[in-house]
Amino acid sequence: MSERELPGGRTGGAVRLGDTVRRPAGPWTPAVTALLKHLEDAGFDGAPAPRGLDEQGREILTLLPGETLGDERPWPAWTHSDETLWQVAQWLREYHAVVAGFEPPRDAVWRKGGAWEPGLIIGHNDAAPCNAVWSGERVTGFYGWDFAGPVTVAADLAFTAFAWVPLSAREVAAAEGFTAFADRPRRLRLMLDAYGWRGDTSLIVREVRDRISASIHDIRRLAAAGDAGCRKLVDAGYDGDLAAAVRELATFPR
Repeated sequence: MSERELPGGRTGGAVRLGDTVRRPAGPWTPAVTALLKHLEDAGFDGAPAPRGLDEQGREILTLLPGETLGDERPWPAWTHSDETLWQVAQWLREYHAVVAGFEPPRDAVWRKGGAWEPGLIIGHNDAAPCNAVWSGERVTGFYGWDFAGPVTVAADLAFTAFAWVPLSAREVAAAEGFTAFADRPRRLRLMLDAYGWRGDTSLIVREVRDRISASIHDIRRLAAAGDAGCRKLVDAGYDGDLAAAVRELATFPR
């Protein structure tokens, strides 16, 4: 049985082998495994289930039904539709409801974020199109759980809105096929309503800026510490793209 590299994601390294996905493990893998096992036990089918490590020390995950978007740009037009935005918000809401009952192991190590404490959840932290799985035009779940870690609900919602509204830098959004920038305030409100967030949109925009600023710091810190995946992000200029988004969001319509 041969392996096939899976396109998409931010740092690569995932392959398909039969009905499983294999990806490099790290110090954070035991904590992520505990998280994914909790989701599986709760009957949440929007995430892969953990199946241990293979003979090469790689994480084994079940295969989600559907396809990933891959590395092609621009993305298909339906990724920017209102229906897709609604589906992603519903997925996130369901995930947050299930993960609210998860208390991580005391010795949990996360790739990003600090220690868990009551009032926080373990956010996906990268529920972006590059990690999404689709069947037709329906979202079936997300891969990319290696950046999961302790955050507030608002922080995880903010990053997901950043990725899907999108609130990324205009140059980045345009390369992905989105140019309706004047429509972003409406799309943000639509996503927040679909999730069930009734607060002012300006609060989420501020949370996005804070969240993305923290992500820049984390990526650069981890890259400097030798994290190969984050080094790849820095080499690709991803941290610079995030910095451009933070600057642009300073004048986002209120």
